[in-house]
Amino acid sequence: MDKATFLQSLAQDQFPEPVLVVRDPGSMDEHSHPFESKALILEGSLSLTIKGMTKEYTAGEVFHLMYQENHSESYGPKGVQYLVSRKEK
Repeated sequence: MDKATFLQSLAQDQFPEPVLVVRDPGSMDEHSHPFESKALILEGSLSLTIKGMTKEYTAGEVFHLMYQENHSESYGPKGVQYLVSRKEK
């Protein structure tokens, strides 16, 4: 997905303007967020593990986390940059 299409989809789903997140290679243990989020990978890669299932996301792919969804994160060897919008419940 390109950035323009991603921004359109955010607006349609009533998500606010996204912010840029940059993460160095590494990982984050299981946690959750007090918001729903949608993100577009711009560079690098990110793997999410949810309920024991791991999926890797690379440039042009979108991930969607629900409100308080438990997950862990792993950032690729070059880290990751993504645009993310967070919708409060």
